[in-house]
Amino acid sequence: MAENTSEKLRTLIVDDEPLAVERMQVICAKMDDLAVVGTASDGGQALRLIEALKPDLVLLDMTMPEVDGLSVAKALAKEEQRPAVVFVTAHDNYAVEAFDLDAVDYVLKPVKPDRLERAIKRSMARRGDGEREESQWLEELWIPHRSELIRIATSEVGRIDAERDYVRLYVGKGEEARTYLLLQTIAGLEKRLDPAKFIRIHRSTILRKDRIQGLRHDGLGVWSVELEDDEALRIGRTYLPKVKAMAGR
Repeated sequence: MAENTSEKLRTLIVDDEPLAVERMQVICAKMDDLAVVGTASDGGQALRLIEALKPDLVLLDMTMPEVDGLSVAKALAKEEQRPAVVFVTAHDNYAVEAFDLDAVDYVLKPVKPDRLERAIKRSMARRGDGEREESQWLEELWIPHRSELIRIATSEVGRIDAERDYVRLYVGKGEEARTYLLLQTIAGLEKRLDPAKFIRIHRSTILRKDRIQGLRHDGLGVWSVELEDDEALRIGRTYLPKVKAMAGR
């Protein structure tokens, strides 16, 4: 933990519920890496205090009257010099909307000290990395899992299948393989994924390109992709030209 005050994250707490602010202050007071420099009870006040206090970190509630947390984050995203943002909310359904706002983390209420501490460590690491080169493509996903949201790098996702209004993400390989459901359409997610790394092979399936071992012609114009584990997935006719172009065919 940092001992030098100058190394601490100067933190602004933003929440319209006084009890929630008080709880966050109590938790933050026990963290050596934080120095709370102020609190705000609505988004408009938050933006004014951010401009005046220049905090390193904003612990930002999502649902507030008039100017909500997403609006605050969108306003900050336009600034060259901006604090790190950790969303703090009772609702997990805003995670998809937060994808493009470069937030450090998304913590669910009631806030647990150990969970907030993990978010603070990520904020410290972000500050240590300096200004990151921003990408137009998704680099990570927040996935509701049990009582929290977990972060998964898109580089870990090998396959995505559509399941009605959800997508199922296949993460990891071998004994470490696991799947997660995300409330998002496959078409919406496809637009956010780097086409240099992912390719849609069927209306229900997106694959990471480096997981594809080869293409197989099954006859009568039917083609399949072969994966690392000897599994074969049929290519939809609509997507066949793009898949062949990827293979230089």
